[in-house]
Amino acid sequence: MKQTSSTRRIFSIVAILLVSVGYAAVGAPELPDPGHASMSRSQQVQMGFQAASQVYQQMPVLPDSSPETQYIRKLGQKLVATIPTQHSWPFEFHVIPQKEINAFALPGGAMFVNVGTITAASNEAELAGVMAHEMSHVYMQHSAKQAGKAQTTSEIAGIAGAILGATTRGPLSSLAQTGIQFGAQGLMLKYSRGDEAQADAVGAVIMYKAGYNPQAMADFFKKLAAEGSSGPQFLSDHPNPGNREASIQKEIASWPPITYTGTTAAFNSIHQQAMGVKTYSAQEIAQGGKSGAWARLNKQNGAVFKAPASLGLVTPASLTTPDSPDHAGASGRVSPQSVMPSSQLVTSDLGPLRIAHPDNWQVMSPGKNGVTIAPAAGIKGNTIGYGVMINGVKAAKGQAMSADQLTADLVRAMQSGGDLSTVGEPQTITVVGAQGRSITMQSTSPFLAANGQPQKERDWLVTVPRADGSLVYFVFVAPQAEFDRFRPTYENMLRSLEFRQ
Repeated sequence: MKQTSSTRRIFSIVAILLVSVGYAAVGAPELPDPGHASMSRSQQVQMGFQAASQVYQQMPVLPDSSPETQYIRKLGQKLVATIPTQHSWPFEFHVIPQKEINAFALPGGAMFVNVGTITAASNEAELAGVMAHEMSHVYMQHSAKQAGKAQTTSEIAGIAGAILGATTRGPLSSLAQTGIQFGAQGLMLKYSRGDEAQADAVGAVIMYKAGYNPQAMADFFKKLAAEGSSGPQFLSDHPNPGNREASIQKEIASWPPITYTGTTAAFNSIHQQAMGVKTYSAQEIAQGGKSGAWARLNKQNGAVFKAPASLGLVTPASLTTPDSPDHAGASGRVSPQSVMPSSQLVTSDLGPLRIAHPDNWQVMSPGKNGVTIAPAAGIKGNTIGYGVMINGVKAAKGQAMSADQLTADLVRAMQSGGDLSTVGEPQTITVVGAQGRSITMQSTSPFLAANGQPQKERDWLVTVPRADGSLVYFVFVAPQAEFDRFRPTYENMLRSLEFRQ
């Protein structure tokens, strides 16, 4: 009988445990299927991490070794651990010494948190809420989905996103028309209220799984909203979907109760320490970005962006700069072996266009000249001496301009303020079935000739009109004496060009 009673007792305990486990399995929230975006996973990762490298050029960033960054990374990884591997991204976490409350996450997972956000949070749960919300935008691929809706074939996207700026003046304007902004607030899309509601819901699940009360997310947003019309940039980029607090409370009402983490000793310590960090206003950051002050300061402080090695991306931080050793060496010359294109071509998807290029040349982070495809040794400081730059222009709103007028204005803008000059008249060239224009130009190469003297550079401009009235243009570059060795490769690149319909 004793054995029978013991057996029954054991079965009763097991039954209770099974009921408990079953309840948790049924009642615990699960992350939704994120769906699909028109941009591939690799495109999103490339675009986001290349844009992140630009943040390091345009904004001050604390070095990886700073206590604030170390703390944010540990907190970030705790949140990332809740995401199923098949739906996760290569998340990276960085801290910007900006006074204002803000945070943004780029496609692919690069996230930036302002020091002002750390100091504004009352506890770790509130800070985790902001980060979980941003993480949800990446998880649900909101930027990529919205960019896909807005993209047209006139917009060079992919790794450049919408930060390709035309180098032109006058009636020409940038192709960056998708609503993505880059500046003191980072690069991000203006999210819709639907996106915000979804990020709240998904972020709540991430918080719950990480052991934080999702209500803290609503509490923090309520605190920001209390600042009124002069509130932080975060709220203008993240519009209130309406009844945010009530919606989150309704979302979590039926979830199994757990013991939540409100704050930690680590948060209290870093919160206090962040109060003493030198921070800058949004206006100061915007001004410093224009002057190049942050790129210099970040380098001086050891704040250098490093994309995960597995991505194989080339960023400005990995390129040579005027005040660091470069491939040209003290002589100012570059070895032919280090720049010659491979005969093996690989295709890169830049969003609305695909193009093949030598497999020993990299697609590099966009700057004012757009996307650059070149050998690393072909870059001297911020100047390209070998390779191709890709960008686009279109007439200002309300102005009708022909392809020839756009090309002429583009040439004039490129020539302003430099020694670039045209050689001969524009010629007709057929590219992807379109009648484009081919213009030979010349300037001074950033690399010296073999005899140690300055040499001329040939800049071959090719413009391709698009159906919407815009132009996509390519500038193929090499020293004049060597250009004919590179031209077959450049012609093959043009022949490989494909525009997304």
